Amino acid sequence: MLKKRWIALGGLFDLDALEADIADYEYQMSQPDFWDDNEAAQEVIQELNSSKETYQTISSLEDQVEELTMALELYNETKDEEMYQEAEELTEALSKAIDSYETMLLLSGEYDKNDAILEIHPGAGGTESQDWGSMLLRMYQRYADHKGFSVEVLDYQAGDEAGIKSVILEIKGHNAYGLLKSEKGVHRLVRISPFDSNARRHTSFASIEVTPLIDQSVDIDINPDDIRIDTYRASGAGGQHVNKTDSAVRITHIPTGVVTQSQAQRSQLQNREQAMKLLKSKLHQLEVEQKAKELAEIKGDQKEIGWGSQIRSYVFHPYSMVKDHRTNYEVGNTDKVMDGDLDDFIDAYLKRSIE
Repeated sequence: MLKKRWIALGGLFDLDALEADIADYEYQMSQPDFWDDNEAAQEVIQELNSSKETYQTISSLEDQVEELTMALELYNETKDEEMYQEAEELTEALSKAIDSYETMLLLSGEYDKNDAILEIHPGAGGTESQDWGSMLLRMYQRYADHKGFSVEVLDYQAGDEAGIKSVILEIKGHNAYGLLKSEKGVHRLVRISPFDSNARRHTSFASIEVTPLIDQSVDIDINPDDIRIDTYRASGAGGQHVNKTDSAVRITHIPTGVVTQSQAQRSQLQNREQAMKLLKSKLHQLEVEQKAKELAEIKGDQKEIGWGSQIRSYVFHPYSMVKDHRTNYEVGNTDKVMDGDLDDFIDAYLKRSIE
């Protein structure tokens, strides 16, 4: 069965053609005028990285298939128990690798390959919800580490006693948005609160917003009269001041109510540019979602498109479970999930999205 799956998937790409693409991209990068057009250069680099990743993935899978085939042949000849156990381990590893590869093939959306902006906003509930927000922050940072993505904290608002009031992350890596778009929505926590002296069970909520970071080639016209720009003093995790000036910037798009902010850079000008870039990405995503909603209404599609639907529950007490309400996928190992193991949840969401 695994070999049949791999044969079907392997036929989707030609390694010789990929090698030719990689050589062409590397040749373009070697030219003296390569960086004359920065946007075009970045696009070539992105395509090169994508082609290399695909090539390496297919090559690795082919090696695993060959290794498993040899192990099975040796077992059939020798009936050696150790060889049988090795073949079982190779089968499990290959199955997981093919699952991961199939997930990558599902990421064909217009912006799936882009970097992502991920925002965490705790709901009502004071310290308990703010602490839940910080737990989600750690989970996504761990997930990004597992994937080899880089994470930059663009804005961090510390909680009053613990946790966070809000956080904005820029997560950079191939297919970052395509993978993380499944996380958009409300996340619910049920646990015995460490902040309750009576050790009662509490329910907390936090919303996650995920936006693709669009490049400058996408033209978004913003009327200067439609925005309000505020500055404030930047602060880091734990309330430590990044500097002593009002360098952080918050931009509000008055017609839509969309707000973006940045305090990652030391200068107000740099933060203003970053916040404006985020605003353009958000407004573009808002336009895309509005068109999708209108199309769904025309088709009579009843799928939820809104930002506020509850998508996942994390139950720490009276039992351990994390369940995604869109796919009904669930696991009992909450510690593993909170340590950034989200692949199975994301895979289930992507497979459901094409049904």
